[in-house]
Amino acid sequence: MNTDITLADKGSPLEQLIHFFNGYFALNEKECEEVIRLFSQRNIRRKGYIQQEGDVCRHYFFIISGCFKMFAVDPAGKEHNLQFAAENEWISDLHSFYSQEPSRMYIEAIEPSVVLQIEHDDLLYLFINYHKFDRNFRIITEQKYINFQNRILQNISSTAEERYVSFTKQYPALVNRIPNTQIASYLGITPEFLSKIRKKIVT
Repeated sequence: MNTDITLADKGSPLEQLIHFFNGYFALNEKECEEVIRLFSQRNIRRKGYIQQEGDVCRHYFFIISGCFKMFAVDPAGKEHNLQFAAENEWISDLHSFYSQEPSRMYIEAIEPSVVLQIEHDDLLYLFINYHKFDRNFRIITEQKYINFQNRILQNISSTAEERYVSFTKQYPALVNRIPNTQIASYLGITPEFLSKIRKKIVT
């Protein structure tokens, strides 16, 4: 890859993204240039939204720093957390992004965060013109599908304690970064019950 500082400063958000892609199918110089041209940086304050219910999802987000939750709100106004994502992970409402229909999801920053985002049409352009991106994103999407599939299986066959232990293994770096109320919502239990589970595991 060209190390010219005008392409991507070493350690910069764009260099971080290119390094991520290189962990799958390494990019050549032209592909790196396209990443730099098509991805833009966005800073999000704590409790800021990058997606809200009713809006069409226009971007796919790569997290440089910080942490996000994706959740839905039921008719009674209760939040249900579906996913957490932090550094070097992707987050988006994929149904809304690919169908370009209004979303039913919210994506909110739990911490002050920095993301790189790419627009829907620009990502499709990469898929069509540079098949390496299509392969990379297929792996990313497959991994997310596997995670959701495992979560569904846990919800129908595991105890709350087993689900919490699984959560700590899936998100080891986030256990102490995410409020108990948010973890409890993800597990489908009350914060009080989560506290009991934690105390039981400690003892």
